[in-house]
Amino acid sequence: MQAIDLELERKEILRRYRKLLYSIRHQISKAERKQIRLAFNLSLEAHKDMRRKSGEPYIYHPIAVAQIAAEEIGLGPTSIVAALLHDVVEDTDTTLEDIERQFGKTIAKIIDGLTKISGVFDQTSSLQAENFRKMLLTLSDDVRVILIKLADRLHNMRTLDSMPRDKQLKIASETIYLYAPLGHRLGLYNVKTELEDLSLKYTDPEVYTSIAEKLEKTKEDRNKFIKEFSTPIKEMLAEDKFKFQIKGRPKSIYSIWSKMKKQSVPFEEIYDIFAIRIIIDAEPDDEKSDCWRAYSIVTDHYHPNPDRLRDWISTPKANGYESLHTTVMGPEGKWVEVQIRTVRMNEIAEKGYAAHWKYKEQSAETALDEWLAKIREALENPDSNAMDFIDDFKLNLFSEEIFVFTPKGELKTLPVNATALDFAFDIHSDIGTRCIGAKVNHKLVPLSHTLNSGDQVEIITSSKQAPKEDWLKMVVTARAKSRIKDALKEEKRKLAEEGQEIFDRKVKGLKLPVQGDNMNEVLAHYKVMNTLELFYRVAIGIIDLDELKEFKVDGDKIKSPNVNTSKSAQSLEQIVKDVRGSADNLVIGDNLDKIDYKLSSCCNPIPGDDVFGFITVDEGIKIHRVNCPNAIKLMSNYAYRIVKAKWTGQNPIAFQAGIKLTGIDEVGVVNNITKVISTDLKVNIRSINIESNDGMFEGTIILFVHDTKHLDTLTSRLKKVKGILTASRINHT
Repeated sequence: MQAIDLELERKEILRRYRKLLYSIRHQISKAERKQIRLAFNLSLEAHKDMRRKSGEPYIYHPIAVAQIAAEEIGLGPTSIVAALLHDVVEDTDTTLEDIERQFGKTIAKIIDGLTKISGVFDQTSSLQAENFRKMLLTLSDDVRVILIKLADRLHNMRTLDSMPRDKQLKIASETIYLYAPLGHRLGLYNVKTELEDLSLKYTDPEVYTSIAEKLEKTKEDRNKFIKEFSTPIKEMLAEDKFKFQIKGRPKSIYSIWSKMKKQSVPFEEIYDIFAIRIIIDAEPDDEKSDCWRAYSIVTDHYHPNPDRLRDWISTPKANGYESLHTTVMGPEGKWVEVQIRTVRMNEIAEKGYAAHWKYKEQSAETALDEWLAKIREALENPDSNAMDFIDDFKLNLFSEEIFVFTPKGELKTLPVNATALDFAFDIHSDIGTRCIGAKVNHKLVPLSHTLNSGDQVEIITSSKQAPKEDWLKMVVTARAKSRIKDALKEEKRKLAEEGQEIFDRKVKGLKLPVQGDNMNEVLAHYKVMNTLELFYRVAIGIIDLDELKEFKVDGDKIKSPNVNTSKSAQSLEQIVKDVRGSADNLVIGDNLDKIDYKLSSCCNPIPGDDVFGFITVDEGIKIHRVNCPNAIKLMSNYAYRIVKAKWTGQNPIAFQAGIKLTGIDEVGVVNNITKVISTDLKVNIRSINIESNDGMFEGTIILFVHDTKHLDTLTSRLKKVKGILTASRINHT
């Protein structure tokens, strides 16, 4: 083991601390400097014997979090003190009272929000979900909690290399599922982008490395193109006496990957790999007109695509983002995205709401307050399950918005794909629950009608209307979903009360003792998870209470006639325990007694894929690929139900897989494809579906392979067939 040079470490700690002070030298007073020093000393002392997984002194982490908060998010001295102390209460004997005594109420409150929740939770919900919920409770009072939490998560992601693979996957999934959308919602573009890229680096390292390498290879050509594109614009802007700078920057790896998936095209066919940004130094009163003047200069020289103009200057996004975006035809026949904004707009785009406070923009404060009010509303619902809460909360982190108007001309902001029913709930819960239809631009439309920007919407209500189960499929906003669920729960509760009366009369007549554990026997027999569900089903006539006559009574115990009680009645905790046993690793392919596993149909894993097991309540273990579309949600929200899994050497078994093909439709192409698959590689085809359109074809082939190597060989061979342009694996078969 390598000896630790403590003196060298001490010097490095001081160097990092001085760097932190240097980055905020212009914005702190002597008293604030003294408080930061006090926080640093307390954190240093509290963490003196602690080390990170990488072997480094733990104090490096709080200093780095404070540095990110100061430099990259633009937070002030209070947040820096809180960042330095953010792990002290959780990891050491220091209490919140100690913090409050030394640093005051505000900092103690922020630390409380940042301290992870401890204790035992209900096993049916996720620790991550409860933890996140507690953080949001404090956020609704002080947004600095979430900003420091994002800085903390960003540093953890930057140093994730030293963690074991299963932890990397859990943390990366949680990051892409919750923290990156949160960064976006708060307008922290740079933080959000880096979190997305780092998440991809760990959830799909091959894809990440491949795109990063291609970006590096094309860097020189890109820079040359940017210079050629920018030169005439620079000359014309200078002629018009603008103070400006022009930057060309590539899109993030994650956004390139998202486009490749969405458009089903390779890297080489993504045309907007980079964007040109024109940043103008303008006076506050001239910002809008200067941006439009610059837009006019760009479009005088290059032809714009009329469908690709985005004006977020007249109507900023809900996270405060302001900019003009246009796509123009540049040299060599390439489309180029141009973003035009002022210095102030650029700082807000990169540092989000923290920069808004600096500029004291009233509209930004209002937008943030409105968003926090929605969070408070969700938090005030006492019976919402933590997982439902997280799912609904995610709906509030929408990235794209539409702007619609009430009949009186009041502007409302809703997410893309919002419906007339979403609009009704946005106005008021009572209007939503009584909504029977709407008039959009004076035309009658159903509740499910999808709204577009600029629509004027009038809601039609009826006192006889009540929410229905299928309404949940018609809405996309968290508010609407939450209110519909509440109304349905209330209706269910009323019916359950009637069902309980029927049930009580029945067991009284049969003299069945159904208290305590005996009720669990009844729940197990009817395969329901709780008494509310049991009584509700009794009320609506799904459950036949005559079956209770078959129960055996032994003293004060009762026994269901079904000896094999349903798995679904077991506690999830017990199922997890039974499955995990003493090992924490599932080996797929071994002769496993008792453990029932299935290959998940949402991603069709095959030997060679990086996989994990997910413990379900009544279907044993489901095996998913690590890059399965559902993996991020499962790992992020139900980490305690994840089992590490790996393939073992086994006899060749045929696994179902799918390949998507595109190509030029010419005589004999299908024959050539089937020849390669069946004759040359001896692979069994389950189904083949090819459609041609205007000289091109698209097709999917479902076949049986042994493992990923076998599938890769097949895909490579198909790419060489004359007329085939692309061949790639598809997940869902």
